[in-house]
Amino acid sequence: MANAYPGMQAAAKQTTESTLDRINILPQPFPIALVDFTNPVGQPINFEHYKGKVVVVNVWATWCPPCVRELPALNRLDKSLDAEHFALIPISIDAEAVNVVQPFLESLELSTFNSYFDPQQQLRDVFPLDTIPATFILNEQGELVAYVRSFVNWDDKNVISFLNQFRNSTVKVQ
Repeated sequence: MANAYPGMQAAAKQTTESTLDRINILPQPFPIALVDFTNPVGQPINFEHYKGKVVVVNVWATWCPPCVRELPALNRLDKSLDAEHFALIPISIDAEAVNVVQPFLESLELSTFNSYFDPQQQLRDVFPLDTIPATFILNEQGELVAYVRSFVNWDDKNVISFLNQFRNSTVKVQ
């Protein structure tokens, strides 16, 4: 069948790329070193505290526009995660984290969003932090199983099912 004008042909089936497709899943879990960072009340903490949960670690900074773009969606994700099985740990690498992060979050109307801190960027010993935002996913054993060094739309309707694949990840189906 001929088309009267250029461009009137049937459109090719459009596929929508999910930003979840940017997340790299490792071929096998990778143990990570325990490095301290600071919790929202200023106490040192490390990922050992979250064993038994799938942990979504998002490294961000107030001066990083794509990081700031992710924050509202991360806040919504945090509220939708089952706290028994998942933990969201946003970690600011701002040098003056304690002084700037909370007022910054309040200016974005995210005053209840709890950020952790790593102003000395000690987590560089565990994760590559040359590009942010960066998100690292740990399985229930505290091993690195996936990562993305880019913005992700955490409002994607498939996020929870995507994260669920990392629960009980030591059990491999043959």
